[in-house]
Amino acid sequence: MECTCCSASANTRLHYLKRSKRAGLPADRLAHWYISVIRPVLEYCAVVWHHGLSKNQSESIEAIQRPALRIVYPTTASMPYWAAFHYAELLSLSDRRDKLCRDLFQKLHDPSSCFHHLLPSARDSDLTSRLRRACMYPRPRNRTNCYKSSIHRALLKY
Repeated sequence: MECTCCSASANTRLHYLKRSKRAGLPADRLAHWYISVIRPVLEYCAVVWHHGLSKNQSESIEAIQRPALRIVYPTTASMPYWAAFHYAELLSLSDRRDKLCRDLFQKLHDPSSCFHHLLPSARDSDLTSRLRRACMYPRPRNRTNCYKSSIHRALLKY
C-alpha cells in the first residue's frame, strides 16, 4: 500500500473515532479502538517499507497519530508531541516500526527460522572484534540508493 493510500484509509477511520468520541465512548475504549483499528493500517507491511520512507512520508504517517491522541486524550492537546506519547503510554509510529523491524530480524536470525538461510553468512568473531564498526554481517553491495535504504539496512545494525 502506498503511503498516501495508507494515510487516506487511516484518516477515514479517524473520522469514526471522532464520531465515537461525540457519542460518549470512554477514553479507554477509544484508545483500544485506535490501537486495534487505525494503527494496523498505518503499520501495514512496515518491516518491508520502513527503511525506504522519506522524512516527509514518515511525518505524514505520524501526523495521523497526533489528532488521534488529541481525540482520545483531550488533555494532551496542549502538551508537546513527545509528552503526549508518554502520557498515553504509546510509542511513536517510527519507533514502533523500528521495533517491528528489529523483532523480525531477531526471528530471522534464529537458526530454527525457515527464512534463516536467506541471511548472508555471519563474519568471524575474531574479525569483527578488530573492526572499527563491528557488524556481524557483511555490508551488502548496492547499486542504487533505494536498495541501500531497504530492509538490508537491518544487516548493518547487527
